[in-house]
Amino acid sequence: MSSKKMLWSEGPNPRLIASRLRSSGEIVFPQIPDHSPLADNYVDQHLEDVGMIYSYTVIHPSPKSGLQPFPLAYLDLPGPVRLFGRVNTTRSPVIGDSCRVVPDDVYGYAFEFVEGA
Repeated sequence: MSSKKMLWSEGPNPRLIASRLRSSGEIVFPQIPDHSPLADNYVDQHLEDVGMIYSYTVIHPSPKSGLQPFPLAYLDLPGPVRLFGRVNTTRSPVIGDSCRVVPDDVYGYAFEFVEGA
């Protein structure tokens, strides 16, 4: 593992990088930092990029903020791994919707619906 952890793998199809415990295979996200006393027990693990919405809520910011309502969701990925993040959408999510994890300049990652899934 490098001294500076990256959130995403490099290449044309970036994936979030997690840590997998060598002894049990348990996956932890975000990665365990190199300076952690437990770092030697983990290896890098690239997460799958498509999962299903487990649960969600819609945030309604104050009208004074000028922000539109936006959904936040838990996304279950194979592994098993559960991520929490913002859903980039104009429609309300539904539990069971298929979403892809995508890079986001503000939040690091976000979810987008997989059409036709």
